[in-house]
Amino acid sequence: MAGAGAFGRNHLRVYRELETASLGVALVAAVEPDAARAADAAAKYGIPVFASVDELLSADLKLDAASVAVPTVQHHAVASALLDAGLDLLVEKPLAAKLAEADDLIERAEKGGHGKDKIIIQPGHLERFNPAVLAVEPKLRRPMFFESHRLSVFTPRALDVDVVLDLMIHDLDIVLTFARSAVREVRAVGLPILSPNVDIANVRVEFESGCVANFTASRVSTEQVRKLRFFEPRQYVSIDYARRELLVIGVDGKVPPEIAAAIATGKVDPATLAKLAAAAGGPGPGLSFSKPNVPEGEPLRLEIESFLDAVRTRREPRVTARQGRAALALALEIETAMETHAERAGLKDFFRAGL
Repeated sequence: MAGAGAFGRNHLRVYRELETASLGVALVAAVEPDAARAADAAAKYGIPVFASVDELLSADLKLDAASVAVPTVQHHAVASALLDAGLDLLVEKPLAAKLAEADDLIERAEKGGHGKDKIIIQPGHLERFNPAVLAVEPKLRRPMFFESHRLSVFTPRALDVDVVLDLMIHDLDIVLTFARSAVREVRAVGLPILSPNVDIANVRVEFESGCVANFTASRVSTEQVRKLRFFEPRQYVSIDYARRELLVIGVDGKVPPEIAAAIATGKVDPATLAKLAAAAGGPGPGLSFSKPNVPEGEPLRLEIESFLDAVRTRREPRVTARQGRAALALALEIETAMETHAERAGLKDFFRAGL
C-alpha cells in the first residue's frame, strides 16, 4: 500500500477486512513518508511502514500487488517504480497528472516482466463500482443527454490538482463509458475560490454521436451532491451515487404535455416529475416510475475485489489503463478550455490573485 493519507487509509482498511475474511489476500506493508500517519498505520495494522518506495522494495517482501494512493503529482514516480518491480497496481484516479506520464505507465505495464507477460494496472475510478452504476450499465440503450452534478464541501485535501481532476473525473469516466463515442467539442468555465486551482467548474461536452453532456463540479459547496441523470429513447434515468439508488422513468408517448415539457428541459429532478405526474392524475399511461433493485456493496471493496480478481486470473481489469487515460485526456482538454475561457473573459488577474 503506497500512501496512508485520507484515502489510503480506506484501502488499508479494506485489504485488512479481506484478509480477516480469509479471501486470499494479506496486507503486508505500507509506504508513508509522513511520520505521524506512518506510526498510526503501523500501530493499527501491525505492519511495517516504510518512508519510501525504495525502502519497501529493498526489504524484499515478495509482494504481488499494491494500491497507489499518493498525491496525483506523485502517481507517475511511485507507480513506475512499483511497475518496474513487477507489481500489479491499482492506481487512484486520475491515472497520472499528465498524458505523457499515463502513456509511460501503460507502456511499462504492457511490456511486462518478472515472469508476467503483462502487468495489471487498474485506475481507481471508484464510481464504476458503485452498485447503482453496476445495476444500470447492462440496461443502457442509447443515452443522448447527460446532466452531472458533483458538489462537495471544502476540505484541504487533493489541492495539488483542480476540481476537474479531483472530482469531475469520476463523472467524465462514467459518461465516456456510457456514451461510447469520441469527443467532438468541449466548452468549459472554471474559477478558483479557496485554493490556487479551479474549485468550481461547469463543462459542456458534445460527442461525435450527437450526445451532449453537462458537468458541474464544486469543492466549495455547502452540501454534498453526487448525481447523474441521463435521457435515452423513451427513458429517463437518475443515479444517486451517494445513496446508491436508481430511478427510471419510462415514457410511452402519451405523457401529458406539461410533463413532456419538463422532461425536455433535461434539468428537472425526479421529485418535480413525480409532483407533475400526480397533478396530472398519476403516472397514467404516459409514464412509468420504477426503482430497480440495487445490490448492497461498498464501491471501494468491490473495486479492490475486482482488481484482485484481475491479478489472480490475469484478465483485463473492469477499468482499463487506457480507459483511465481517456478520462485524463478529456479532463486535460477541459482544463485547456477553461484557460481559453479565462483569457477571453479577462480573468487572468482573478486566477492569479484568487478571492
